[in-house]
Amino acid sequence: MSRTVYVNGDYVAEADAKISVFDRGFLFADGVYEVTSVLDGKLIDYDGHATRLQRSLDELEMAAPMPMEELLEVHREMVRLNNIDEGLVYLQITRGNPGDRDFAYPPADTKPSLVLFTQSKPGLSSNAAAEKGLSVISAPDMRWGRRDIKTVQLLYPSMAKMLAKAAGADDAWMVEDGFVTEGSSNNAYIVKGNTIVTRHLGNEILAGITRAAVLRFARESQMKVEERSFTVDEAKDADEAFVTSATTFVTPVVSIDGEQIGDGKQGSVAARLREIYIEESRKAAV
Repeated sequence: MSRTVYVNGDYVAEADAKISVFDRGFLFADGVYEVTSVLDGKLIDYDGHATRLQRSLDELEMAAPMPMEELLEVHREMVRLNNIDEGLVYLQITRGNPGDRDFAYPPADTKPSLVLFTQSKPGLSSNAAAEKGLSVISAPDMRWGRRDIKTVQLLYPSMAKMLAKAAGADDAWMVEDGFVTEGSSNNAYIVKGNTIVTRHLGNEILAGITRAAVLRFARESQMKVEERSFTVDEAKDADEAFVTSATTFVTPVVSIDGEQIGDGKQGSVAARLREIYIEESRKAAV
């Protein structure tokens, strides 16, 4: 069955969705995006995604196509039209179509382009993937320097994901100056003793919405958290490791570069945080 997608004010069948070849998102990756999870037909942490979206737009001096409250209603309508129980809503805003290709930003009154689509993911909240865990490899972090802005410049993360697949692994943890930055599409964590360690915020990583929620829940549960850089060797020596994102929630990492982490199974910290995250997110969903 064809999905309904949203394109610049219209809800249309995906086969009829069109964007100009001169759109700057297509020509320059001049755009930002957000992915919001859906559980039980409701949006998870929409306010967090909206706040980060506005920050990304501000950092790029890009106009918002509509107020965030109206954007919420578009998300809800997309969930309704596509009958999404568990899944995702993808949103993308670009600087729009100024009429011709030019490296310089177009005039400020150029209308931005707004696109949304949904992905149905039955079993998104199940523990099957979590119980199995992920294998990761380390890869050099060769992305641009403003990873704190959630742009659509995702070619290198895609390359890193393919490096992982070629190595028989699930994902890649990117490394810069000897320290892990983040996964190809997630934030990275290790657990040593009773301490959760994850890289501090800065231009080097994205401020994950799931990351913020999980760290808050961890502290509320009296778990010790250190926000600092860690090395691949530290990860190999950790008791457990995991990733967080809107699409993985909290998922354990059981090996890195072919070396087992801990006992090679889902650890108690990751398991508990996943349980708390899903439970609390369902309560607060809109």
